[in-house]
Amino acid sequence: MKIDICGVEIDNYNFDEVVERIVKHILSKGKPEYVVTPNAMHILALQEDANFREIYRKAFLVVPDGVSLLWAAKFLQTPLNGRVNGTDLFEKLCAIAAEKGLKVFLLGGRPGAAEKAQEILVARHPGLQIVGTYCPPYGFESQPTILASINSKIAEASPDLLFVGLGAPKQEKWIAANYLHLGIPISVGIGVSFELVSNMVKRSPVWMQKVGLEWLFRLLTEPRRLWKRYIFGNPALIYLVIKQRLGLFNSQYGNIDCMNDNKITHKVK
Repeated sequence: MKIDICGVEIDNYNFDEVVERIVKHILSKGKPEYVVTPNAMHILALQEDANFREIYRKAFLVVPDGVSLLWAAKFLQTPLNGRVNGTDLFEKLCAIAAEKGLKVFLLGGRPGAAEKAQEILVARHPGLQIVGTYCPPYGFESQPTILASINSKIAEASPDLLFVGLGAPKQEKWIAANYLHLGIPISVGIGVSFELVSNMVKRSPVWMQKVGLEWLFRLLTEPRRLWKRYIFGNPALIYLVIKQRLGLFNSQYGNIDCMNDNKITHKVK
């Protein structure tokens, strides 16, 4: 079953069910697929970007990373079965990869983040095969030589799981453009998770995660980078959700233009 939040279809599985479906697909040697992990800013970006919407439509799983999506679904009287946090998903799948002998590749993150995450995860899960990491330079997506080099590195490593931390929508667009010819069973866009696992970016205390205040902790720790996302983004999502509840939401998207003359910059991690 899927839950509609502002025109975005969210898969209504709990965390364990998502993990089970991903692992089952990898072990069955199924065709290449990818998983997206939307938060509030993804929902807003999807209102304005037709290519991004098409990528979401084709995803193997669309799972609710942001607590705001759980609140929205409950307000719309179509509750979700729980949050599927991207960082938690990354760590859990790496733990299972160690148990099952699956190979993992880490693409993206800030310089040094993927390597540090690899060091921590391998120490935590002996036997984990992280067969490659790569941090592409800024603007790589418009440089064919670098794109070809990335594909070559990944193809040579032949992973079963590819985690991509490039921020949205860049990571989803890169995955959609490359997942089929790379032939990796599952690729997952996970934003800033390499930095969180490596402690380059401090994660909120567990109690804040449980009560839905992780966003506030991140805003307080990185205000210059994140203030627009939360100060403009959260009210914009609330506006759309209220419109949907009242039956005024336009399913053809483009709904946030009339809320504010200030355009929201959709650079999401």
